[in-house]
Amino acid sequence: MLKPGLFRWNRDYESGQRVAVDPAIPCRQCELCQHGHPNLCERVAFAGHGAQDGALREWMAWDERNLFPIPDSLTYADGAMLEPLGVAIHAVDLAHLKAGMTVGVFGCGAIGLLIVQLARLSGSATIIATDKLVHRVEPACTLGATKAILAEGGSEIQEVMAATGGRGVDIAFEVAGEQEAVEMSFAAVLPGGKVILAGIPANDRTSFPASVARRKGLTIKMVRRMKHTYPRAIELVSRGLVDVRSLVTHRFPLVKAAEAFAVAQRREGIKVIIEI
Repeated sequence: MLKPGLFRWNRDYESGQRVAVDPAIPCRQCELCQHGHPNLCERVAFAGHGAQDGALREWMAWDERNLFPIPDSLTYADGAMLEPLGVAIHAVDLAHLKAGMTVGVFGCGAIGLLIVQLARLSGSATIIATDKLVHRVEPACTLGATKAILAEGGSEIQEVMAATGGRGVDIAFEVAGEQEAVEMSFAAVLPGGKVILAGIPANDRTSFPASVARRKGLTIKMVRRMKHTYPRAIELVSRGLVDVRSLVTHRFPLVKAAEAFAVAQRREGIKVIIEI
């Protein structure tokens, strides 16, 4: 569930200024923060996580360094979608994606579909996207995938390999948080390739066949939120280079928050928004 993330004023901003809010406030003092990795800060305060209040309220105070003015061309929902776009940008940054590469995106939720778009912008020659849900696979080709595959019990590996001429993908993005997607990523990537694990498993466990990863000599990277991505995300959306608007499939008022969470948990759409 993505919270609104848009608030109205701050002492250093003009009254009524519309801003997008980075929900993660790092300590800015630890070694990780000082070395440019605020997303890895162990003392981070994240809106809506644990005991930290979130954004399901009309007003909130937040660190002004986490506020990013948005242009009038962006709607409030567009501004809220900058957070998942930031995660997608960070995932692609970790992959060091180059023009002409072949990419697999395993999981077509909001972040997966945003990675599809970013891979297209980066000049990927082939982009293969998979998901278990038909309504998530269908938008993938519209958004830039060269082939979209309905995942069914692992049989999709044959289609992935056929689409790459038996070679496999240079980079596999796992964005489902499901063990099947992890295993498919390792099976689909070519020797010497990269697996970027962005999905968050429900049981806090991810495993992969060590013999496959070792034999292929794979580089494996984990995605921890995002870092320094909001300015780029705003630029991409405001220039129409990335479509976030079509990914918002459900909107609910605050009084129907429980229903919104239920819809999101059932994965009936792509991105569910609660509007204040």
